[in-house]
Amino acid sequence: MGALGCSCVMAQLTLMRESLSAFSGNEMVLGVVLGLWLLLMGVGAALGRLFAPRTEACPAFEWLLILTALLPPLQIFALRSLRNVVFLRGAAVGLTETIAAVLVLLLPYCLAAGCALTLGCVLLMREEGAKGIGHGYIADSVGSIVGGILFSLLLVRWFDHIALMVCPAILCLLAAGVLGAGRKSRATPALAASMGIALLAGLWLAHPDALSTALQFPGQRILERTRSPYGRLLVTQSGGQFNFLENGVALACSGDVRRIEETVHYPMGQRPDAARVLLISGGISGTANEILKYPVQRVDYVELDPLLPELGKKYLPANLANSRIHIINADGRMFIRRCAARAEKYDVVILDAPPPATAQLNRFYTAEFFAETKRVLAPNGVVSFAVGEYENYMGPGLARILATAQRSLSMSFHNTLAIPGGRVFFLGSDGPLSLEIASSLEKRRIATALVNRHYLDAMLMPDRMADIARALTPEGAPNTDLDPVLYFYYLRHWLSQFDARFGPFQGGLIFLLVFYLVRLRGASLVLFASGFAGSALEIVLLLAFQVLCGSVYYQLGVIVTVFMLGLAVGAQACLRAPRGWVLRPSATSNGSSLFPNRIATNPAPLGSDATTLVILSLAIAVFAALLPFFLCALGRLEVALSSVLLVKTVVALLTFALAVMAGAQFPLANRIDFDNSASGVSRLYTADFVGACLGALLASTLLAPLIGIRGLCAVCAVLNILAALSARRSLK
Repeated sequence: MGALGCSCVMAQLTLMRESLSAFSGNEMVLGVVLGLWLLLMGVGAALGRLFAPRTEACPAFEWLLILTALLPPLQIFALRSLRNVVFLRGAAVGLTETIAAVLVLLLPYCLAAGCALTLGCVLLMREEGAKGIGHGYIADSVGSIVGGILFSLLLVRWFDHIALMVCPAILCLLAAGVLGAGRKSRATPALAASMGIALLAGLWLAHPDALSTALQFPGQRILERTRSPYGRLLVTQSGGQFNFLENGVALACSGDVRRIEETVHYPMGQRPDAARVLLISGGISGTANEILKYPVQRVDYVELDPLLPELGKKYLPANLANSRIHIINADGRMFIRRCAARAEKYDVVILDAPPPATAQLNRFYTAEFFAETKRVLAPNGVVSFAVGEYENYMGPGLARILATAQRSLSMSFHNTLAIPGGRVFFLGSDGPLSLEIASSLEKRRIATALVNRHYLDAMLMPDRMADIARALTPEGAPNTDLDPVLYFYYLRHWLSQFDARFGPFQGGLIFLLVFYLVRLRGASLVLFASGFAGSALEIVLLLAFQVLCGSVYYQLGVIVTVFMLGLAVGAQACLRAPRGWVLRPSATSNGSSLFPNRIATNPAPLGSDATTLVILSLAIAVFAALLPFFLCALGRLEVALSSVLLVKTVVALLTFALAVMAGAQFPLANRIDFDNSASGVSRLYTADFVGACLGALLASTLLAPLIGIRGLCAVCAVLNILAALSARRSLK
């Protein structure tokens, strides 16, 4: 079970990264992968209920271990090599197509792994009774913890994704061989050994990572394949152009003159005498070098991934060669906070990051970020950023994006200016702002290839300016850290590009889901609600960590590991307690404590387990309701104390507390529903997986951007309260 848990978490993280690269998406793709993963694991666990009585459990479990060892490397290779075969090369893939592709990709592994979970618990149950299921849950959690640590802190730094997945594959093959040898079987150990040798030989001789990457980018010369804590970096060359990609998303390319000149000269034309300029992202494409056409003394270029500037120096050395360009490897928002604490000032701040099409990028377009940026601007300093693609048509989606960006910026600056270039650029300042950019360039004799008087006259024609004015007239909703409405608008805009219709397939899925939910009762319903809240609130904590501490990608494995550790601790605490232990009201408190002041010394009636389960469900509801207030207070404390370590510690403790409450429910639910059958095991695992699936899918793709963090937490609280009330009635 431990080997299976290790394999599952590594396969999940790896396939999430690979799917993001293949479909060039945002958190929508991550939510689809995570949601379908959990759903299919639940289906696999349900199949185990049907499979266990019809076969000898131990040999079947060994064969499933071998299957889960072999599938992930093959899935990664297939995803890379078949993406451009199934879908049109270079075309964006819509939500329906992404769901279908991910479903086919994950189906074999998740069904096998979910079925193996049930069979493993059945084997332990036959040896230890009800406690065996709890021990299986804990072993699976411990394996996930070990896998998360190995993946995030060690293996992802040393190995490509295919080589990385060979590591848990060898572990699963070893476990299958040991189990087979324990049964005195010759077939299983021989097959496991031969499969392990075949995997290692294929990795050594066939170079599958290089081969699959070449198939993924046909017609392009692969100059660089490397890894960083932030993703998979590629440098390709096509038609003399250098392309820099991270996780399949184009970060920069050489020769994009229009983007470079618009990004630089719109803000610099306002303050041509600027001495210090802060550039967040985009420097390797030539933006940093273009700023040096002005008499600036220093350009601080901030880039999160340290490998990106290194690759820029290697393939585009002229763009970063000047001694006035100072490269700083840090998260842009965290760097601004440090500058504010040191009272450092800049005359111009240019944000050259991609648009807020992901929750990670949205944090650079919020009202809080603009307020923080103002603290590092000199008097009358200028901040600049761009959103949207404007080609002489102002659709309602783009108008909402622009109105929200304008509102968020104007909350910190007295003057704002929108310039309709290829993208719509927003400038903010407490000093004067002007559209006379051409005059400023001509006065300073700034040489440009494209952004000149003729180009600017065309871009600033009255009809284009009138379009912008109409879009900004109705005041938009502010984009904030806890209510990322701009991210939601981008998500809607992305979805509007595809012909996504509600058809029989979608209707059938909703019918099956509703049919399943109305049949849930008692302990299974509580596990569904806690699974939903656990996944959804974990995403909330990840987003909070990202906003307060910088990019979460680097420490994603650590946070996930803390969550898995909390699940294991909670499950172990309830597993060791006598049957029927119940949380008692503290003698010094008017209400129930989350931690019992004493544990019953004698086994209590079954109703005590049910009472404890209900109390834990209500505790999760209280946690969800109070979480937004904790995060707001933590944000203010972080700004006041400038202590990132404090924030990381508190977020880790909140994550751990949530996981302990969720993990404690599984052994309790098992004791309540225990019937010494595979059906009972499967029912609980399925409810947990389906709840977690919906929590992950809806939280990351719909609820967080639509109703904000506060609304999402409220949904989790209400769901757990309803589940607790329903369980209280049905478990009496």
